[in-house]
Amino acid sequence: MRLVFAGTPDVALPSLEAVASSRHELVGVVTRPDAPVGRGRRLTPSPVAVRAEELGVPVLKPVSARDPGLLEELTALAPDCCPVVAYGALLPATLLAVPPHGWVNLHFSLLPAWRGAAPVQHALWAGDEVTGATTFRIVEELDAGPTYGVMTQQVAPDETAGRLLERLAVGGAELLVRTLDGIDDGSLEAREQPSEGVTLAPKITVADAEVDWRQPAVAVDRRIRACTPAPGAWTTLGGERLKLGPVRPVGRARLEPGELEVAKSAVYVGTGTGPVQLGLVRPHGRKEMDAASWARGARLPDDVRLGR
Repeated sequence: MRLVFAGTPDVALPSLEAVASSRHELVGVVTRPDAPVGRGRRLTPSPVAVRAEELGVPVLKPVSARDPGLLEELTALAPDCCPVVAYGALLPATLLAVPPHGWVNLHFSLLPAWRGAAPVQHALWAGDEVTGATTFRIVEELDAGPTYGVMTQQVAPDETAGRLLERLAVGGAELLVRTLDGIDDGSLEAREQPSEGVTLAPKITVADAEVDWRQPAVAVDRRIRACTPAPGAWTTLGGERLKLGPVRPVGRARLEPGELEVAKSAVYVGTGTGPVQLGLVRPHGRKEMDAASWARGARLPDDVRLGR
């Protein structure tokens, strides 16, 4: 089949590589426009754009998926199917109608669970022990199209959203190519998603990532891992933000929520149940460091607490 791939961030790269190496013909790539990055706010192409140019594939960077120019360029490329991984924009019906076999999305959840922008983060936050990826045909309703195939992965107890997404991106790339092969040879038929079991996974904001130390230790642990690396979990200390890496629930004497215990080589914080041991922290305006080093340098008073 003639394919036009749509994707933007690093997580889409394994699929782009897999599609480019498949038996199909990659005739174009659609990605988000160059965006300002870093302190200098220098306009930088997306990871998908960079790799596509290295592969010698034409790259389209529409400001909006509703741009009439995109419809014209896509029609001229005449794709049979458009695989999609984390493109980052909703596709209008006019675009969806261009390829005869539609737009096939790789979504990082076991649909109909966790429809939306942050499925991996919400799966971790909810404590799911098994997650995976699903390929489905895009329709106008969010992540509700008929599905082609799934893959499953066990969630490790200490896994962060970043690490889990990396694993799903690699395994999902293989699933996506198998799906395209099956569509091409007619061995795969899309099936409607069940109406039961639908859950939503909206984008997690910086405000959502604030740790509530009154919650149980297991909930604190899940929230922080779900927000690592983005948007980054945080708490407050003396009115300033303290960014937090993953923590570890420990069996120690109970501390009040937010109460700190500084030991020789570790720092513990109270929660609604037992304490957790802090891992890496990043004080406002400083570099990331281990919690014990931070506590020694900060000279914390005995009655200090984290959180508001």
